[in-house]
Amino acid sequence: MEEFVLDNGIKLICDSREGKLTSFCIGFNAGALEEEGFSLGTAHAVEHMVFKGTAGRSERQINDEMDNYFGFSNAMTNYPYAIYYGTVSSNDFAKGFELYCDILLNPVFPSEGFEEEIRVIMEELRDWKEDFSQRCEDLLFSNSFSRRRIRELIIGNEASVKNITLDEIKNFYSRFYSPENCIITVVTSLKPQDIFAYVNEIMGLWNNSAGYIRNVDYEKNKPGIYTAQYGTESARLQVCFDIHDLTDRELFCLYAFNMEFGEGTSSMLYNEVRTVRGLAYEVGSSVKNERGIRLFSIQLSTSIYNIDEALETINNCLKEAKKRDWTEKGVLERAVRRFRLKEGLALERSVEQCKRMAAAHLMYGNYRLGMNGFYEYNIDGSEVREVVEKVLQKPSIQILKI
Repeated sequence: MEEFVLDNGIKLICDSREGKLTSFCIGFNAGALEEEGFSLGTAHAVEHMVFKGTAGRSERQINDEMDNYFGFSNAMTNYPYAIYYGTVSSNDFAKGFELYCDILLNPVFPSEGFEEEIRVIMEELRDWKEDFSQRCEDLLFSNSFSRRRIRELIIGNEASVKNITLDEIKNFYSRFYSPENCIITVVTSLKPQDIFAYVNEIMGLWNNSAGYIRNVDYEKNKPGIYTAQYGTESARLQVCFDIHDLTDRELFCLYAFNMEFGEGTSSMLYNEVRTVRGLAYEVGSSVKNERGIRLFSIQLSTSIYNIDEALETINNCLKEAKKRDWTEKGVLERAVRRFRLKEGLALERSVEQCKRMAAAHLMYGNYRLGMNGFYEYNIDGSEVREVVEKVLQKPSIQILKI
């Protein structure tokens, strides 16, 4: 792993990997969390509009070149960041990277096609709402928080999206798309020094002063059970616990706990909810660790007739989890090994490694947290037990009857 700093202060991280491919990610602290004073969904609209044309390329030219150079390309706006990423043949790195740089450094934000793109976002919003797993989580966040940005969709709502103006998009871009808000990560078969020389040549002179990145208000969740109904016999359940005050060491303990509690077919949740009781096809738990959204969540799908029994089973699993003896020989070691294996498998995809490194740097100022920073901790069973007791308190529960 090699680190470079461009002439304008942009950080560049290069990791060497054998092969014929190069993946890269260009990321900005320019997510939905920065929308104070802007219509909800503006950050996401900027992500759409940078692809509408540059001073030297039309939207059609951009689309043609994307297909020509990239085996895979995408962009994503999250609450804390916006990232642009893809994978090219190493021989085409210069062409693919220059294309993305033109899109991100020289957008013209044309008025022609703006209304059509807003309609595209409205269609995306409708598709988003038809994903009932996502809908359940969205309702849970909306009911659990009063002030946090996560109570509204990243993409915004119908009213806010319709209110977004082209001037807002230009102002948001000017404020948050800048060198001091930018990170570039590359996983490549090329020489890192050659990557730096080219990237510095094309991006090193870019100059734009960034705006203020606001501190996140980590309002505690409002405990309770919330219900919404759509009139069929299916249901989604999601339970969340606040983890915003966990240290990195405590967070690693939670990751280890989750391997035993809700990850995989041998987990407590899977065994009790699916294998023993047959209450759900999909069941599991996960740790969300992002700036503005740090939660431990349990999710499952069931029928409306099994909701009470499913909730009772989840509660029983939570009680058992608090009593679990993490000092028992082999339990913690197995959990940590499984966590490392899972992370390692994810990072086999070079573009995923680029994304994780960029996101970790943007959120926490340390790109290594996206790869292996947590592995340094030699935790013991008593620490895991303390974290479990600390986290599994006062949940918010969303029931969505689909």
